[in-house]
Amino acid sequence: MEILKSENSKKEQNTNRHVLIIGGAGYIGSVLARKLLSKSYQVRVLDNLLYDNGSSVSDLMEEELFSFFYGDFGNDEIFEKALNNVTDVVLLAALVGDPICKKYPDLAKKTNLDFPKNLLQKLIGKNINKFIFTSTCSNYGLRADDSLAVEDSELNPQSLYAETKVEFERYILDNLDKFDFSPAILRLATAFGMSNRMRFDLTISEFTKDLALGKELIVYDENTWRPYCNVSDISNAIIKVIEAPKEKVTGQVFNIGSENNNYTKKMILELIQKHLDNTKIEYKVGGFDPRNYRVSFDKVNNILDFKTHFTAEDSIKQIICAIENKLFADIEKNKNYYGNYAINE
Repeated sequence: MEILKSENSKKEQNTNRHVLIIGGAGYIGSVLARKLLSKSYQVRVLDNLLYDNGSSVSDLMEEELFSFFYGDFGNDEIFEKALNNVTDVVLLAALVGDPICKKYPDLAKKTNLDFPKNLLQKLIGKNINKFIFTSTCSNYGLRADDSLAVEDSELNPQSLYAETKVEFERYILDNLDKFDFSPAILRLATAFGMSNRMRFDLTISEFTKDLALGKELIVYDENTWRPYCNVSDISNAIIKVIEAPKEKVTGQVFNIGSENNNYTKKMILELIQKHLDNTKIEYKVGGFDPRNYRVSFDKVNNILDFKTHFTAEDSIKQIICAIENKLFADIEKNKNYYGNYAINE
């Protein structure tokens, strides 16, 4: 169902780029929508509000350049309405993360693979400029050595979540000659940072939140590496791709993040301990998540001149301040609102 907006304002007539963000009420999407609006893009969000997260974009209804469609992008009728007059499409919608995909495997395959394949076919002939698919650096999985993973490194997914992302990536790349638009694949580092749809089930925010609340942390395999990237920087990268010449991004895969935000779990905890006293942490071995990889981001830097602006420590300080000042007073009572734990059924 569309929430109607004015179609004739002067501001709307000043831009000819109309971006559809599928999953635009989520952790990244709600940040991206605001950044695009600040650049006078017309922004349309299609979201099924799987986690009761409509408040993340409700204030945007006052924006003349914003419109919202409630529904599933797998619903042909809703998707066709949302696609009308759109010039660029960003696909953020997915069951995101290993735990929730394991909990709902059939829905994960449908949402992360079947619906996106169908979506690509529906974009043909619609005068779409760019299609941007947000994949994940989790596709690299478990590395055989400690070298930095680059875009053409072997993929070694360790979960259903990553497997669906890898398979859809391959589908895009295998069918490039069939598309009359420019697809680009962005492998995102693990996100962190503040958002209107805040998540506290991701490593940096979860560790910081628990320690700020005085909880004792049990951390497995503290020396495993992972790349991280702020949601604001991720949004900037997506905009870079939207605005880039087609010849620079069509059919390209880009890792999104920065090498200075490659961290082990222990390194993150040491950053948190710089800003919190009397933390309680117990380290153990033999965790269920075997992923261990560091990533190079030279390609996106060299081709699109993309650079990040936020460090993990920036976000850690913000989260500690927010929790200590009761900005997330319901964080323990409303767990699913702040994480991808269970779907809204």
